[in-house]
Amino acid sequence: MTITDTRPAGAATEARWITAPTTSAEWIDRAHEVAAILAVDAVARDRATEAPHEEVTLLKESGLVTILGPAEFGGGGQTWETAYQVIRAVAAADGSIGQLLGYHLLWFWAARLVGTKEQIAAVEQAATENTWFFGGAVNPRDNDVEITDEGDTIVYNGAKTFSTGSRVSDVTVLEGVLAGTDTHVFAIVPSNSEGLTFHDDWDNIGQRRTESGSVTIDHVRTDWSSAAGFANKAFEPRVYNTLNVPIIQLVFVNFYLGIARGALETAADYTRTTTRAWLHSTVDNALDEPYIIDLYGDLTAKLWAAEALADAVAVEQQRIHENAWTVTEHERGEHEVRVAAAKARATEVALEITSGIFEGLGARATASSHGFDRFWRNVRTHTLHDPVAYKRREVGRHVLTGELPQPTWYS
Repeated sequence: MTITDTRPAGAATEARWITAPTTSAEWIDRAHEVAAILAVDAVARDRATEAPHEEVTLLKESGLVTILGPAEFGGGGQTWETAYQVIRAVAAADGSIGQLLGYHLLWFWAARLVGTKEQIAAVEQAATENTWFFGGAVNPRDNDVEITDEGDTIVYNGAKTFSTGSRVSDVTVLEGVLAGTDTHVFAIVPSNSEGLTFHDDWDNIGQRRTESGSVTIDHVRTDWSSAAGFANKAFEPRVYNTLNVPIIQLVFVNFYLGIARGALETAADYTRTTTRAWLHSTVDNALDEPYIIDLYGDLTAKLWAAEALADAVAVEQQRIHENAWTVTEHERGEHEVRVAAAKARATEVALEITSGIFEGLGARATASSHGFDRFWRNVRTHTLHDPVAYKRREVGRHVLTGELPQPTWYS
């Protein structure tokens, strides 16, 4: 499938955008422009099985892949507050591409999380100037990838069930454990590295175009200098190293809410133009049907509340980013509780909206040509990433006992 080109005739070979945004509001507007392009044939592309190379090209052309990159290297120089809004806007049109963008931005930030200051500078310059698109092979539910130390190089061996971004990525973040130790090592390698094999086996009901299939890692080599956060083969830990979970969980929150908003707005358009009032009602127009009015009012209020919580938590997280080298365990733990609350609420609201819209659409809207089911399939698929009950538990234990969650792969 191809992304429908909405540009005027004769402009197909020209760049869609000539200048880059400079403010947060302009970047969010740019994301909505991207979303409008993706929305045109979103239903058809959801049914396709091709890797989303054109969608990634669109993200690169728009500048969204380097929104967090330093401005001096051509990046957007924006904060995570803006990035989350951008993810939400893109996901409203296409949940798969919203997820790809969100995961990419986390891995783009990986050097900041665990790298040395020298590595951070080098990686962010290279990633921004070359518009790298990141994938990651870091599924913690699988066995650890084993790393062997071969002097100046380290060698990764193993496999991962999921590797979001795989075939459409330029670089891939690998993670494994040094043989005979409990030392975890992250490194960024080219996605076309010898021994790195992405398998075309992602066949799930939702988020169909996220390139999240399995990967085999067979003697993938990289220099010790690529080992994030290591100097002379020794790692110097800091609390900020553990912020990858709050960041990615808030990525989840925002593309869930983006999908929910896309579902609600698309459904409202259909209701305005197509839905009919029930034959036993006392009105002639669906827009005057009291049950439909109540439905949209209820779902919209819930969405607004969840979005407001997500935005507030993003503001709190930004303060941690600004104090990355001094953040305390207590500050990190309190923030994780807030992220957990936002994740629990976003999950429940997104599932309710993406299934509930059908009450305001009518039976004819279940025709596969409309593709309304894609919103629910996308949310239902990804919200199983980690059980939402455990997020509520983090919040509940903190409220009752003051306990703060300890950093794990999921908290």
